[in-house]
Amino acid sequence: MNLRRSSKKSQPNTSDGKVPSENQQDNQDKLFPVVGIGASAGGLEAFTQLLNYLPTNTGMAFVIVQHIPANEESALSLILGRATRMPVHDVQDGMAVAPNQVYVIPPNAGMTIAQGVLKLTPRSRANGVFMSVDTFLLSLAQERGNKAIGVILSGGDSDGARGIEAIKAAGGVTFAQCDGTAQVDSMPNTAIATGQVDFILPPDKIAQKLADISSHPYIAKPKTESEARPTSPASQDALAIIFDLLRKGTGVDFTYYKQTTLNRRIQRRMLLYKLEQLEDYARYVQSNPAEVMALYHDALIHVTSFFRDPESFEALKSLVFPVIFKDKSPGTPIRIWVAGCSTGEEAYSIAICLLEFLADQVARVPIQIYATDISETVIEHARNGIYTPSQVANVSPERLYRFFVQVEGGYQISKSVREVCVFARQNLIGDPPFSRLDLITCRNVLIYLGTPLQKKLLPIFHYGLKSTGFLMLGTSETVGDFSDLFTLHDKKNKIYAKKLTATRPNIELTASPYSPIIIHPQPLVSEQNPSDVELQREADRIVLNQYAPAGVVVDTNLEILQFRGQTSPYLEPAPGKASLNLLKMAKEELRRELQTAIYQAKQQKLPIKREGLQVRHGDSIRQITINVIPFQIAAQECFLVLFEDAPLIPALPQGTNDGSSPSKRKTREATEIARLQQELATTREHLQSIIEEQQATNQDLRAANEEILSSNEELQSTNEELETAKEEIQAANEELNTVNEELRRRTLEATQVSNDLQNLLSSINIPILMLGGDLQIRQFTPSVERIFNLISSDVGRPLSDINHKLNVPNLEQQILEVIRTLNLKAQEIQDRDGHWYDMRIRPYRTIDNKIDGAVLVLVDIDNLKHSNTQLMEARDYAEAIVETVREPLLVLNLDLRVITANRSFYNTFHVRPVETEQHLIFELGNGQWNIPELRSLLEEILASNTQFQDFEVEHDFDQIGRKIMRLNARKMPMIDNTQMILLAIEDITELQMRS
Repeated sequence: MNLRRSSKKSQPNTSDGKVPSENQQDNQDKLFPVVGIGASAGGLEAFTQLLNYLPTNTGMAFVIVQHIPANEESALSLILGRATRMPVHDVQDGMAVAPNQVYVIPPNAGMTIAQGVLKLTPRSRANGVFMSVDTFLLSLAQERGNKAIGVILSGGDSDGARGIEAIKAAGGVTFAQCDGTAQVDSMPNTAIATGQVDFILPPDKIAQKLADISSHPYIAKPKTESEARPTSPASQDALAIIFDLLRKGTGVDFTYYKQTTLNRRIQRRMLLYKLEQLEDYARYVQSNPAEVMALYHDALIHVTSFFRDPESFEALKSLVFPVIFKDKSPGTPIRIWVAGCSTGEEAYSIAICLLEFLADQVARVPIQIYATDISETVIEHARNGIYTPSQVANVSPERLYRFFVQVEGGYQISKSVREVCVFARQNLIGDPPFSRLDLITCRNVLIYLGTPLQKKLLPIFHYGLKSTGFLMLGTSETVGDFSDLFTLHDKKNKIYAKKLTATRPNIELTASPYSPIIIHPQPLVSEQNPSDVELQREADRIVLNQYAPAGVVVDTNLEILQFRGQTSPYLEPAPGKASLNLLKMAKEELRRELQTAIYQAKQQKLPIKREGLQVRHGDSIRQITINVIPFQIAAQECFLVLFEDAPLIPALPQGTNDGSSPSKRKTREATEIARLQQELATTREHLQSIIEEQQATNQDLRAANEEILSSNEELQSTNEELETAKEEIQAANEELNTVNEELRRRTLEATQVSNDLQNLLSSINIPILMLGGDLQIRQFTPSVERIFNLISSDVGRPLSDINHKLNVPNLEQQILEVIRTLNLKAQEIQDRDGHWYDMRIRPYRTIDNKIDGAVLVLVDIDNLKHSNTQLMEARDYAEAIVETVREPLLVLNLDLRVITANRSFYNTFHVRPVETEQHLIFELGNGQWNIPELRSLLEEILASNTQFQDFEVEHDFDQIGRKIMRLNARKMPMIDNTQMILLAIEDITELQMRS
């Protein structure tokens, strides 16, 4: 049968991740619902909207978990108290929750719930991130089960996603704020991306939905174990319809799934559609095919985490891996099967632990980890190996740095770990298992399977393990009645060792799609029958010695091989089916004697003679003598049977007197007595021969029976070997299918990457040439074709065969030097047409950081070169103009420092460039320009982009005496992102004196 076995994990708690048992779940049914509401940035507005629309009599308790800075006082409870008439409390350690009340987490604390009591702990960080929402929701799932409700509102990270998954797995209801209504949507979007959110609504609609479901029996009504199971005929029929729809729609049979868990899943779906009767839900599923898949995914519980139950992984490293590694040769791989791997955390955790263990070993052995699950969705997630920060919260910083790569939105398992794990879809019950395994881990899967499926699954695990293999189960699982197959190796961590059994366990596998091979036994080579010529020659020799009486030649089965002479007086065909058997054709009076004589001849290997045999022929009695002579020819034993006649004796009727004398009568009577005595002796011999023959036959039968028993045992052993070989072939075929699927997936990925690379190269308008370590061409962009005269068929040719247009005579040597030294080379070059390029040569690095060639990139800088030349010419032109101007000129920067001055300035004021450039204008000379009004005018130019003209300055200058200067200034266009001021100085002393 088909059955899911992908629900690798169930609801964890914050300490050990244990799964609540069904009895614990029943106790939770007596409790009132608790709603955990998590948010971060933008959460205050969402909290307020939610509480505004919540009735005060839902019978639920509301616990608000907000990201609050550690050292900051919180007024959240006061603010929320104005949004609802329900009492709002700041949580204190040990506070019990009550219905229709609101509880707010305090700052700098982690919070959990246990037995209806809120517990506070100091904040702890995992990898620098404090997941306060996950911490509470995980404990809430453990505490309340199906009466746990999770709500994720506005926030800026991935906190809450794991908690939502745990609540969904426990049978609770989950909500997330819809996109467009959240100020920051990272938290709700991450929760939605898990696929475990039931309702995606704005805060006011979430409040209304909470009010609606608060009165539903699944939430409000306590249920006993008996009530959880449908008992009425109508409910049983509805459940059968649902199972049938699941089987047809998904190919998975849930008949022997643990009924309590499955019924809770169905009731949870009924809650979502406000249905209270199972029959109504069955009709809904029939009319809505999409609900079949929704129920299917709901029933497959995918709650897991990295290094869940850390003690179990430490036990693997200390107790299991050393035993597995002990007898491994360098070429023999370590083979592990993770059954029900969910989203891959468990498989990757085992791979990381194994890599850490092998890092300390001198010898290196390959690793093969097969991780399977029935859900293709989670398998695809596991293959990608990308997890949010909240999902890697339990991973130590050292492992996170060594085995993970940070990507957008979270972390990805490094390639070295992903390569040892092969993920594939597999039905744990129906598909063939893997074989020759060192370790099987199947944690928290058996708890969801009924007893019949558990009894099928454990022998399959026993079959798949090597004689020294181990089985690891969940902390709440055992091997049950199969203690004859497994020995408890570690009680605390539920690690079992395989037992060697005298009898092979009976395992049931799905029939192979291949036809069984029928081995036709070769026909036995019959003993060679003697030829007629040989028979004739040997019989003639014997008969001639015996005066050629009539007779027959028979084999050991008394089948007549040859007739000799006239045998009709002794033999005649028997009525019925034609037969050449001697006893069937012989006269009735001769049969017993023939059988006895032939038996004695066969046993004694000597001729046997029988005389005085009487055969009635009409009214006469014939005396017949039989001779049986054994002989061999062509390795076959045969018998020559000869018949000899004596004179006929008239038969007298009984009681007649023939008139003879008394002496003759006495002689006749004596003869008759002798005949009778002889007949009696013959009869005795015949009986004795029959007894001996019977004894011999019994002995032969016993021997044959023993031989048949032996053959039967051999056939049974052969049959078991064939069954084992068939199962191994099935397992090998399943393994090949898994590997083939992984290769197909990687081929598709490689094809996609190749397509992406091809499109990327085609769309880039930059000449790029990729070369191998031997300088053979690997790839190139279309832009490089013109420069290197390349066509598509040139891929694979060495660069030395290509006649390029670059004026770089030692190009190949430069590329080889880059490959050898790993140093980037960059230089400006020209082609034969005078076109300028910036040529850069980089090492070609593979994904595992190996150097395997070089990448040559040509950046077109021709326009830049020409622009630079024009700019230099313009600059030279401007400088020439400035130098020829007779008026003194200064160029100032934003700090009013002199950048440069023209020749006229130096000549007029008798100063040198070293005394002028990079000095403040107010420091030049003896401070002659340190005029407050001038300073204000210059600063105003910088502030408001203005200018001034005809500003007169009268001053006693060093070297040149008293002068009257007229100043003009304005801001210049930016050059190299630098703002500058041009200050022109005109000497008007003479002009003023004239006036």
